[in-house]
Amino acid sequence: MNSPAHSRPWRGVMVATPLTLRDDRSIDFDAYAAHVRGLVDAGCDGVVPNGSLGEYQTLTDQERDQVVRVAVEAAGDGARVMPGVSAYDSVQSRRWADRAAEVGAGSVLLLPPNGYPCEDSAVRAHYAEVAEAGLPVVAYNNPYDTKVDLNPRLLAQLHADGSIVAVKEFSGDVRRAYEIAEEAPGLDLLVGADDVLLELALAGAVGWIAGCPNMLPESCVELYRAAVSSDPATALPLYRRLHPLLRWDSKPEFVQAIKASMDIVGRHGGPTRPPRLPLGTDAMAAVRTATEKALAEGLDRPGRST
Repeated sequence: MNSPAHSRPWRGVMVATPLTLRDDRSIDFDAYAAHVRGLVDAGCDGVVPNGSLGEYQTLTDQERDQVVRVAVEAAGDGARVMPGVSAYDSVQSRRWADRAAEVGAGSVLLLPPNGYPCEDSAVRAHYAEVAEAGLPVVAYNNPYDTKVDLNPRLLAQLHADGSIVAVKEFSGDVRRAYEIAEEAPGLDLLVGADDVLLELALAGAVGWIAGCPNMLPESCVELYRAAVSSDPATALPLYRRLHPLLRWDSKPEFVQAIKASMDIVGRHGGPTRPPRLPLGTDAMAAVRTATEKALAEGLDRPGRST
């Protein structure tokens, strides 16, 4: 079993987990626990419940709390768990961070305030409030959905404030990796979009908050290890073969696509909650083709050749 370094448990392959929903859209917590155990057994370093892929916006307070509890128990080590604590206001985010600390999580993932495009001072106050919970905070830069860009200068300020230890970078601009390293040399860069994994790994990323391992965990772990080890002979062919699946992580239908692919490979994907609708015919066909091609090529089979 691959255990993360407890001093920096946000590093490595941290899988953003989806909700395991029944047909009636209730959560199957037993299936969720089994999925978390399977990811850890496959070599993933940890899980990230209650993120965007986990449809956190649709959860009741009781469900959101229970998802984290189940993840911590199933992972076998709270350090492996990085709950998403994003909310529309800082008080709620702080409350979820406090709850994560109480159940033994190792870190938390936090979007900037996402109700409106707020000023830098409000962003800094938001992160400072949540950091008071005592767990390491990983910032999540997703300017497309939040309309707040955690640019390298602002990230450096947040890091200097002592409010964040790392950033999940989802802007898609791989050039930022170098500027972040210059502005905040002690801040850990985590890959935030599956389809720029190799580029950001080569630029110095030390972790991956990932979607694709939900379908093909062994192959994704192999890809990550090769990428951060600067082993292009192993990484590049595998990256090319996985990219038709990896790129779904950057599309608006990423939740439905990842769940559909999980169903195809025999894992529990299941439906999504409204307002997300099932994939359209063309999108479903593309996901099926990419997934079945990956399986036909032997990805995720022990002893396969890349």
